[in-house]
This record gives sequence, C-alpha cells and structure tokens, in this order.
Amino acid sequence: MAEQEAAVPEAAVKEGDLAPDFTLEGTGGPWTLSRHRGRPVVLYFYPRDNTPGCTTEACDFRDQLDAFRRWGAEVVGISTDSLKSHQNFAAKYRLPFPLLSDPDATVAARYGVWREKMQYGKPRMGIERTTFLIDSEGRIRAVWRKVKVNGHVEAVAARLAELLAQS
Repeated sequence: MAEQEAAVPEAAVKEGDLAPDFTLEGTGGPWTLSRHRGRPVVLYFYPRDNTPGCTTEACDFRDQLDAFRRWGAEVVGISTDSLKSHQNFAAKYRLPFPLLSDPDATVAARYGVWREKMQYGKPRMGIERTTFLIDSEGRIRAVWRKVKVNGHVEAVAARLAELLAQS
C-alpha cells in the first residue's frame, strides 16, 4: 500500500485528489506545479536542509534521478528553509533538482504536512516528512507520510514504474 499507516490530517490532500497548484521560489528560479502537467512529479516535503535524514533523502533522490528522468518524472523538494539555505545545500551535495522555499509554510499547510511535532519534549510546528507522487494530469497517485528515509526513494521509484506500466 502506497500510503503508510498514519493519522492523516483532516485537511490533507490524499490519493485521487487534484494536487493543489502553487508557485514558489526555488534553486532554479520560480517553480509552478501546473506548468509541469504532462509529466509525473515527485514532490517531497522535508524538515530542514543539512540535517542527517534530509541530507540522506536528498542524496538518495540525486543518486536515482536518472531513473526518474528516464520515466519523464520531475523531482522537487520543499522545506521552509530560505532560498539561500537551499542554494548552499544544493551546491554542497550537488543536487540537480529544484529545492523550493516555503518560508511561511503556506504550501506545506495546503498539503497537510505542516504539523505539530515534539522536539526535546516541547511542541512546535514543522514539516512532517511526506512525499506525493503526482501523475501527468495533476492527480495525486501515491502518498507516503511520516517517511522513514532508508529505502524510501526506491519505494517511490517502484510505485512510479508500476503506475507507468498501468497507463
């Protein structure tokens, strides 16, 4: 099952929904979801640049990017970090896909990934690591919530291959 067993926020988008459109500044300039219709998009939300899990996830997407591109898919990461932070992170790890800055968490909230989390025993708001697989028509075809990084990119690639084989 593509969607992990997790409590889904009431406002969260889910499989079958039309992915909410947005435009955000990114490492390659402004990026608008609807401009990428006609090809699948792997949209992954992550908590912070340069943290161990987020670095591993980004580098795993980087290392598998050729496979995603062969399938015609775009990979895009979003966090609330600044554009400057994203630029430094992308340069440091040679990340060849856009990292988008959502500083006020507007897009994260629309996708239902801006959540209360516990940090050092205190509640705070932050991004819950989540990936959305969006088809060429803009529909969400798979959702992974509360992502565990190890093996995640491979699971996304397998689901994308499965979806493309069905079409």
